[in-house]
Amino acid sequence: MAPNARLDHRNPLVFDTHELGRRPGALQRLTREIDAPRDLGIPGVVGVPEGAPLELELRLESVMEGVLVTGTARAQAEGECVRCLEPVELGLETDFQEMFSYPDADERGRVKAQPDENAADAEDDEDMLFIEDGLFDLEPVLRDAVVLALPMQPVCQEDCLGLCSECGARLTDDPDHHHDATDIRWAALQGLAGSLEDGEKDEMSGEAPGSAHVNEKQEK
Repeated sequence: MAPNARLDHRNPLVFDTHELGRRPGALQRLTREIDAPRDLGIPGVVGVPEGAPLELELRLESVMEGVLVTGTARAQAEGECVRCLEPVELGLETDFQEMFSYPDADERGRVKAQPDENAADAEDDEDMLFIEDGLFDLEPVLRDAVVLALPMQPVCQEDCLGLCSECGARLTDDPDHHHDATDIRWAALQGLAGSLEDGEKDEMSGEAPGSAHVNEKQEK
């Protein structure tokens, strides 16, 4: 988050550090239960539903260059099994730690005279998270932690057998499910064999009258 961004103290993921002051070693512990923000997870795969209960336990420690935030997030994630497409629910618990820097202090906590006077410093600033007017926004840190904690391919159970490729039946419910398949390479031969069998039957059915006629001649 760039410095000078305006933060809304009413946002449940924005935290106030004024009680810490800028006294290195000062410590504050917080517990907060909030409604999960939107898109908290892996879109279209698995994530914490928007508005679902999200529990946060935070430890805020003042250091020379800013505030070190250490925390744990707990929530219930929902998704879809990648094998059988059944709904999946996962208990999520993830730990995180991030430094929120004072915008006027360098990595040693010293006040910067000109924070943007060289390009290298400007590039470093883009990767940093800042405290603005005593506030910091935890959402980007929380979002990264949740995404890393969630499975990229959620399954309803480790030994899920998936779906039948022929009819879509869930194989875990019926492990013996199968279809009698004919190899297309033998289909033509099977058709030919069927024709030959039919011909033989016809010949056998036409043989009886002829045999009777021969027998009549022999009797005469």
